[in-house]
Amino acid sequence: MTAICLIDTSIFVEVLNIPTKSSQHEAIVEQLGQKITNREELFLPMATIIETGNHIGQNGDGTLRRQCAERFVAQVNQALDGCSPFKPISFLKPDELKQWLGEFTDHAMLGSGLGDLSIIHDWQRLCAQNPSRRVYIWSLDTHLAGHDQAARM
Repeated sequence: MTAICLIDTSIFVEVLNIPTKSSQHEAIVEQLGQKITNREELFLPMATIIETGNHIGQNGDGTLRRQCAERFVAQVNQALDGCSPFKPISFLKPDELKQWLGEFTDHAMLGSGLGDLSIIHDWQRLCAQNPSRRVYIWSLDTHLAGHDQAARM
């Protein structure tokens, strides 16, 4: 069975080649191509969408900001329409947010934000739903990249 991959913000900004945030665009796009060739399921968490949008909105150059925003909107719309290698997940429910808020203080003390915590919860849910498949977070951040469930036979 193919692997399940959650795309972190650090990867999505590279895919979109966002100025001041992207330094490995070519390498990441090449790795993405391999994941697509391997038929991995690529999930785009809501936190990744929101955080990437924030990075684009904070770009200082208006022309580049507009170009990035247009690429971003097109890519997310394609994912929502099922016309992209990415599948959006985690449209938040109030009870889930309350649970995450209960964990957030301790999580924040580890130097990580609420977006990362929500991605970890997405990973945990996908691991529970897919115990025989590899489920991992593709991230350039070591605290997220370490979340990798090996496929079990």
